[in-house]
Amino acid sequence: MQLRVLGCSGSEIPGRYPTAFLVNDDLLLDAGTIGAVLTPEEQRHIRHIFVTHSHLDHVCGIPFLADAIVLADNPRKVSVCSIEPVLAALHEHIFNGIIWPDFTKVPTPDTAPILFRRILPGVEEQFADYSVTSWPVQHSVAAVGYRIRSKEATILYTGDTGPTEQLWKVAGDISALIVEVSFPNAMSGLALATGHLTAGMLAHELSKLPNRPGRILISHLKPQYETVICQELEQLAIPGLQVLHEGLTLTL
Repeated sequence: MQLRVLGCSGSEIPGRYPTAFLVNDDLLLDAGTIGAVLTPEEQRHIRHIFVTHSHLDHVCGIPFLADAIVLADNPRKVSVCSIEPVLAALHEHIFNGIIWPDFTKVPTPDTAPILFRRILPGVEEQFADYSVTSWPVQHSVAAVGYRIRSKEATILYTGDTGPTEQLWKVAGDISALIVEVSFPNAMSGLALATGHLTAGMLAHELSKLPNRPGRILISHLKPQYETVICQELEQLAIPGLQVLHEGLTLTL
């Protein structure tokens, strides 16, 4: 399984992009960054987008992808998959004909580029070559993490989360964990209030995993605190821990 980091930052500055992970060229985990990194040809390969929650830094690439599909020579549909509250927020607040055209119906319902597909937490579903299961996580809005299974590997992706429980209990055997650490330890109060993790909180969360994976991939660092967060992560001395960065491609 190939994992390409399009964006993995907790905010946007030059060289740091919002969260989006491309799996095997055709599946996206979150969509904070698409057109700023992928060529039109690369964008054409995307078939499914799994959105963890409705915050702008995880969805803002979808409207521009929809626009690019409509203008392409060979339009197609991309399924945007998530729990009902996330899809409702996207429809009401973005694809509402005011902020952006409703590309679930435009140009016509049959030719619209976006198909919203509701998923049920805890239910494993098949999407082409992938088996996908979502579970709720603790964030400031309704949010889920995902387990993505293929023949090659299994990824557990937390999305944005503070201290949580169920996701760790049901993770099972996984090849890699993608988990956020947004703030330095000194800002643990803000992390808890906004549904995020610090390095110290990460160590406690990992202790809840029955089977810790060999690769623990860290995302969503606030660029302003990147240096200190990396130092605090290094001090944990966790085997297999790696801080992700934009442009990285991993084989899992």
